[in-house]
Amino acid sequence: MKNANPLWKFFCSVKLTIVLLLSLAITSIIGTVIPQNENPDAYLHAYGAFRYQLLSTLGIFDMYHSWWFQGLLLLLTVNIMVCSIDRLSGSWKLIFTRNPKVRPERFTNRSDARTLTDKRGAEELVRVYEPIVARRYAHCRVTRSSDGAVIYGEKGRLSRLGVYIVHLSVILLLIGGLTGSFFGFEGYVNIAEGEATDTIRIRNTGQIHRLDFQIRCDDFSLTLYETGAPKEYRSALTILEGGQPVKQKDIIVNDPLRYRGINIFQSSYGKLQPEKMPRPEPPVAGPAEAYTLNFTSRASGMSYAVSAKVGAPVDIPEGLGKFVVLSYEAAAAFRGMDVGAALKGILTPPEGEPVEVLLPLKFANFDKMRGGDVMIAVANQPQEAFTPQQPTEERYFTGLQVTNDPGVWMVYTGFILMLAGCFVAFYLSHQQVCIVIEPLRKNSRVTVAGTANRNKLAMKKTIDKLFTAMTGS
Repeated sequence: MKNANPLWKFFCSVKLTIVLLLSLAITSIIGTVIPQNENPDAYLHAYGAFRYQLLSTLGIFDMYHSWWFQGLLLLLTVNIMVCSIDRLSGSWKLIFTRNPKVRPERFTNRSDARTLTDKRGAEELVRVYEPIVARRYAHCRVTRSSDGAVIYGEKGRLSRLGVYIVHLSVILLLIGGLTGSFFGFEGYVNIAEGEATDTIRIRNTGQIHRLDFQIRCDDFSLTLYETGAPKEYRSALTILEGGQPVKQKDIIVNDPLRYRGINIFQSSYGKLQPEKMPRPEPPVAGPAEAYTLNFTSRASGMSYAVSAKVGAPVDIPEGLGKFVVLSYEAAAAFRGMDVGAALKGILTPPEGEPVEVLLPLKFANFDKMRGGDVMIAVANQPQEAFTPQQPTEERYFTGLQVTNDPGVWMVYTGFILMLAGCFVAFYLSHQQVCIVIEPLRKNSRVTVAGTANRNKLAMKKTIDKLFTAMTGS
């Protein structure tokens, strides 16, 4: 039997439900306090290399997609399902039995039962009282015996399912969330006017995801306020399959294009750099564990070569502060301009706030633009002058957010079921009334009583109204 199964007992435990809910609440607070899905450089700066690695391994920076958070949701789903099945099995006969057995003493022994004495016989009283009960209760049954008669009325039996409807809605919400987490995706892509693509970059992981169709940006338009702030930006998009257009739509913020369960939102835009003739790039070394950096003091003019490992702070000579290399980027950008391979780091001066520093490997004097007491450059790299060119032609790209959540219909269904279940659970009740007619020597004693699984006060008023209708007073 399932009740003798230790695994079944474990999952139908209310204590397990409480532990899981508390665990989810506590971890959700952590996910609120610690910003999610930020740039790794921000986490490195805030927590340092060691704590960053520890928290990243635990999935704290993308907590709601971590395996352990999804595991808690899965355990809670199984827990609610098992609890619902276990308790529904005990209520099944009460809810779905066609003709439940009526025990008159269950009603006549109630302290709030109403009693009257009538000179008419049992049969005549049944003919009078049965229509009164039948008008108020969908199920009305008369049972006769040598001891008199019993008129039994009942309605709202299915209202006992309200709590199970709420349980089912929660299960659908959890399963819908897990389905979206496991099988859905959220990515982004930038598409220049007149170009098309079938690939997006997944948010958080940066992995490339290929779509089953192409998205083409036919046109991009930007409307500005008089102040120069953007008023509206609109993208004319076309969906291509096999090179043929299958759907077209102009999208703006909060008005996406939807196709085959995938939503395409307008999220950003930007200006493209004017096209330039390609020129051969000098060879640049790839990522390494350590780099030789040149620190040049503006005050003394002295230059110092210091070896710096990634993630390990180094002291700058002349007491000019500390510097730590955070990461290597193969294609870095500065104000929308490609500067090639570069290092990113944090400079902490003796006084003042830490500063983020970009060090392109091929531009020796790039850090001069920043100012400050020290200039930093990467040594042992081919160097050239940094001469940014001003754009001569305005051309835009559209930034799109592309999402797919296969569990969203479960979430919507769950919300609808939760509203229905709460209405049934809080506003409807299972009501049972019983009129017991017992023959006396010359009279009949009539007892009226009722029960309800909730809202006892309203049931008492119902019995009072029924008694008034029977007595005509």
